[in-house]
Amino acid sequence: MYSTVDAKLNYHETVRDLYRDAATRPADDLCCVAEKPRYLPGLVVPDIMHEMNYGCGSTVHLQDMRDDQRVLYVGVGGGLELLQLAYFARRPGAVIGVDPVAEMRDAAEKNLRLAAESNSWFDPSFVDIRDGDALNLPIENGSIDIAAQNCLFNIFDAPDLARALSEIYRVLRQRGRLVMSDPITPGVIPGHLSDDSRLRAMCLSGCLQLDEYLNFIVKAGFGAIEVRSRRPYRVLDATTYELSEDLLLETIEVAALRVPVPQDGPCIFTGRYAIYTGPEECYDDNNGHVLRRNLPVAVCDKTCKMLQSVAHMAVTESTWHYLGDGCC
Repeated sequence: MYSTVDAKLNYHETVRDLYRDAATRPADDLCCVAEKPRYLPGLVVPDIMHEMNYGCGSTVHLQDMRDDQRVLYVGVGGGLELLQLAYFARRPGAVIGVDPVAEMRDAAEKNLRLAAESNSWFDPSFVDIRDGDALNLPIENGSIDIAAQNCLFNIFDAPDLARALSEIYRVLRQRGRLVMSDPITPGVIPGHLSDDSRLRAMCLSGCLQLDEYLNFIVKAGFGAIEVRSRRPYRVLDATTYELSEDLLLETIEVAALRVPVPQDGPCIFTGRYAIYTGPEECYDDNNGHVLRRNLPVAVCDKTCKMLQSVAHMAVTESTWHYLGDGCC
């Protein structure tokens, strides 16, 4: 009899086979490889890194970067985001890359050596690439300031996703953050697609709905989540994928902070604003939120819900774009 354990082993091997192939021959149908990275002055990215950009967004955001941080990147790909992260943390071992596929680790190291030829500021020693995977990180507890993954966690089933998030939580310092980019789906992915191990490995059929995705992050212990971007990713057309209608997948970029989950629930920022328009100079809810008259303030969705019942208060819908500096 074919057991669920056998199925999981086969699935994990399918993922590794797919990325072994992608390490030796750039795969133009794997994630959003056509997306170009954000411009950084003085950074020259080798073409091969663009071709091996197996992600669905970016995990490199200026508001997260400091030169004294220790950064973890899970799933090294062609080394593009390792190089971008090293741009901000220019010291040996400041950026750690973890990947279970030897061929992918070798390709990333080769690409980083190539990058050193055209970036005088960069030394390959800035990046420490290690054998390991998201479910068992070879990293000590509480030693990481920023952890990142791009289009990896969406391929996991529920138990593995919970395990991967708990591992990230374990290695992060207090107030450290997990920065992610993953596809999401507006509805449940049909079983004939979600059970297809190759489609999951290709980041096409393992997507969660947004609320599910955020709930997994909160259950891992992250008390604040910022949704920084949300946009179209891929379409699963009805004919090819045997669906009743075309299914538009989206990609989101989020940052989850390792802070305690408040008793009244997590602070989830989706780019909503509150604006007090009353007669007083400001409104103070006596819960940490002070809003000056007529000036928009970014607040979490939980606070928006509370403020909707306040007189002279305008509350916007989600913009799915949040860059910090809110009042929560």
